[in-house]
Amino acid sequence: MAIEIKAPTFPESVADGTVATWHKKPGEAVKRDELIVDIETDKVVLEVLATADGVLGDIVKGEGETVLSDEVLGSINEGAAPAAAPAAAAAAPAQAAAAADAGEDDPIAAPAARKLAEENAIDLASVAGTGKGGRITKEDVVAAVANKKAAPAAAAAKPAAAAAAPVVATGDRTEKRVPMTRVRATVAKRLVEAQSNMAMLTTFNEVDMTEVMALRSKYKDLFEKSHNGVRLGFMSFFVKAATEALKRFPAVNASIDGSDIVYHGYADIGVAVSSDRGLVVPVLRNAEQMSLAEIEGGIATFGKKARDGKLSIDEMTGGTFTITNGGTFGSMMSTPIVNPPQAAILGMHNIIQRPMAVNGQVVIRPMMYLALSYDHRLIDGKEAVTFLVTIKNLLEDPARLLLDI
Repeated sequence: MAIEIKAPTFPESVADGTVATWHKKPGEAVKRDELIVDIETDKVVLEVLATADGVLGDIVKGEGETVLSDEVLGSINEGAAPAAAPAAAAAAPAQAAAAADAGEDDPIAAPAARKLAEENAIDLASVAGTGKGGRITKEDVVAAVANKKAAPAAAAAKPAAAAAAPVVATGDRTEKRVPMTRVRATVAKRLVEAQSNMAMLTTFNEVDMTEVMALRSKYKDLFEKSHNGVRLGFMSFFVKAATEALKRFPAVNASIDGSDIVYHGYADIGVAVSSDRGLVVPVLRNAEQMSLAEIEGGIATFGKKARDGKLSIDEMTGGTFTITNGGTFGSMMSTPIVNPPQAAILGMHNIIQRPMAVNGQVVIRPMMYLALSYDHRLIDGKEAVTFLVTIKNLLEDPARLLLDI
């Protein structure tokens, strides 16, 4: 009995998706609830699981093809035995022996590097890792592909992969051409639209992080013990300060809908998180009601999900204000781009020890530049500057967050 494999039901905000990866080939055995195909949307990668035990039948939608909500992707022949069962059984001992031989000597490699190595028949044990602790990066594998003399044989073994991501070598110079992911394409489109359709400006200020750093240093161990391992970082202070400032300046938390201004009576804060697929922005719902521990716990959960590719569409949808931390990567100053239909975005940066004049004395203080990009159609310059100054004052005297002053 053939059972249809269908794409998930997409929410209204997602028009369609693209078949990213088939994890099984026709004729291979599948088990109920086993991952068989990934669907990439504009926001996240959705996993499609097998609904029954059997064998993968025909594939209707191949990798790279566009699919609609609930569209048929392929079929599972329920209860059938895999056609290549004898060959697989004969190969099993060899595979087991190879796995046993690998053991602890299995090289450490990034997932993208492993995938590229498999596609080009590269033995990771022969690749020198240039990453931290000898980790093999994707670039290491690209270089290995370029230097491999048996490239034609590898290309013949994996023609589909070679066509999708050819590596061209000319002497010591290599180039690799890959299709832009839907997420990257959507980000590019939205950023261009934001700059084309908004009257976007950026205002800057700087904040003395002395008090926040002292508070964190004093209580971080007790905080972690009291909140089941949740670590106290800097982002929770910024989220808390931003939600307080948004209460005082509601236009910064608003959005434009046609000829109307929508003032949101809640603060859904988008927090930019880095992942292998690029920068993603999951949303902390009702952040104005959250404690520092709840904020830190939510951010930690989002970070893990982003690394594992497990963020859901709901977690990536909406948001009334965004915070991005370029300082994580060493950025000293930048001009973040507003994520429409939001009206503003706050950019955090690197903390640098700098000489400052304090009460007539030159002292060394940990300073951070802040940037607020905003839609001038909705937010006046005075309002934007005062909003940023409010965040600065709250962070330089964190007691204000507790006293609501």
